[in-house]
Amino acid sequence: MRLGLYFQMSHDDREQIDREIGRRYGMYCDDAIRMGLAKKDEFREIVHMISKRRKKKKVVGMIV
Repeated sequence: MRLGLYFQMSHDDREQIDREIGRRYGMYCDDAIRMGLAKKDEFREIVHMISKRRKKKKVVGMIV
């Protein structure tokens, strides 16, 4: 929420972000951020990666 990205993402997107951070750090997303393991730039990178996946799914869904 601090980065102003929260309301741009769907619930599913936020869950995918949580899973990705959990995969990278082996702990709950909020804990990794609170401990300073996940930096803002890396978090933005993950958000961008997830949003690109979402856009790709929409395009593929339209083609099918």
